[in-house]
Amino acid sequence: MSKPKLYGIAGSRAIRSLWAIEETGIDYEHVPVGFGEDSKAAEYLAINPNGRIPALVDGNLILFESMAINLYLAKTYAKALYPVDPTAEALAIQWSVWGISEIEDLQIRIALQKFFTPEDERDPAVIAEAEAGLARPFKVLDQHLDGRDWLVGDAFSIADLNLAGVMSLLQLVEVDLSGYPNIQRWANACLARPAYARAQRLGD
Repeated sequence: MSKPKLYGIAGSRAIRSLWAIEETGIDYEHVPVGFGEDSKAAEYLAINPNGRIPALVDGNLILFESMAINLYLAKTYAKALYPVDPTAEALAIQWSVWGISEIEDLQIRIALQKFFTPEDERDPAVIAEAEAGLARPFKVLDQHLDGRDWLVGDAFSIADLNLAGVMSLLQLVEVDLSGYPNIQRWANACLARPAYARAQRLGD
């Protein structure tokens, strides 16, 4: 049986799935497709017709969307990271989706201004508005983590990986988390994992 193939590079949303597959410890093939022209090539579009990364091929299964890929990888290959109890499973899915719906769009607005807009064309108001918008979800997360080391249960799980994977972009765009000590503590613990360090080296 062929090894799973994961398409994507670390300097993109694919970092989340590269991290997840590194946590599994399985033997896999990394295909360093970027988010430029190579993700729009016909060969890759046959795998992910959206022309985005990451994507996973595992046997007859083809998956895109990082959260779906990560939940599958954990449930299939890293059962210690995947909650067995249906209640905990639902909470893990909740926090995974929450990161996409509450955090991602706002941090991408900041990244677009800081990294992809010429300096003389940047709009500080866009950055300020996005940073202000992050205050509400940050408060929710910081309160949830008060007295907790991890999002769900007593150990690092796919919930932590998925949300920390989304929020890892905040470090690059230099969003100030000093007012949210519980988030800082939790994020530092998540991003200190060796599997995350290995994933960062894949295709930047």
